[in-house]
Amino acid sequence: MKKTLIQVMGFLISTTGWFFVCCTLAMNYWRFTYIGGQGGYWVIKAAWYWTTLWRDCYTDTTAVDNCREYDVLWVINPRNTAERGYIQTVRGLVLFGMALGFFAAIFCFIGMDCTYIGGSERTNDIILLTGALFHFIGGVADVAGYCLFTIRLGRAAFARMSSRGVLRYQIGPPIYLGFVGSFCIILGSILYVVTVYRILVPKRKVDASMPRKPMTAKSYVPLAKSKTLYTEDHTASIHSDLSRPLSKLSGHESRVSHITEISDRDDFV
Repeated sequence: MKKTLIQVMGFLISTTGWFFVCCTLAMNYWRFTYIGGQGGYWVIKAAWYWTTLWRDCYTDTTAVDNCREYDVLWVINPRNTAERGYIQTVRGLVLFGMALGFFAAIFCFIGMDCTYIGGSERTNDIILLTGALFHFIGGVADVAGYCLFTIRLGRAAFARMSSRGVLRYQIGPPIYLGFVGSFCIILGSILYVVTVYRILVPKRKVDASMPRKPMTAKSYVPLAKSKTLYTEDHTASIHSDLSRPLSKLSGHESRVSHITEISDRDDFV
C-alpha cells in the first residue's frame, strides 16, 4: 500500500510538471518591457514589447498586437544569427524534454503496481525505473533550456545598461512556471526511484539450509586450553590408578587375566 501510494504521488506530480512545461510553450511574455505612459497623449505613448519562442510582438494601449514571426535560423546578419541560434537551442531542449516525458509517462503508467499491466513485480519495477530515468533526463533538459534563456537575457541586460535607446527586457511568467514544472518532474522521478531502489541495490542472499548456532561465552573454549584440560584429567586418572592399594586392584587384574585366557583359548580354537 505504501509503495503504491508513493507511485501515485509521483505520477501526479510529474504529470503536473509536464502540464506546466507544455503551457509555457503556448504562453506569451517570455520576456517583456514597458515604455511610455509619461507625458503627451498616454493612450498612444504607452507600449509593451514582448517575445516568445516563436515571435516578437509590440502592443500599445489600444490593445492591438503587432507581431513578427521569427525567420529562418541562419540569416546574413551575424547579430541576428546569434540571437536566433540561442532561441533555437532553447526550443530544442524544451521539445526534447517533452518528447522524453511522453514516453516516460507511458512507461511509468505501465510499470505502476496499481495498473496490473506490466506483468510480474520485477518486470514492473524495471519498466518503472526506465520511465523514471526518462522523466529525470527530460526534466534536466527543460531546466537547461530555461536557464539558457534566463542567462542570455540577463547577460544582454547587463551588457546594455550603459547604452541608451536599447530595450532591456525582464523575465516573464512562463520562465518561472517552467522552472516550477521542471522541478516537479524531477521530484516525481525521484519518488518513482524510491519505490524500486531494490533493483539498484539488491538484498543479500542468506543460505537458510545452514542454521547458525549463536556462540556464547561459555561454549567457547580455546583449543590449547581444551588440550591442557584433557591432558591434566588423563594424567590425574593414571596417578589415581597407580596410587590405589593392591587389594583394590586385584579384582581388576583378575578380570583382565580372565579376559586374556578366553582370548588365548579362542585363538587356539
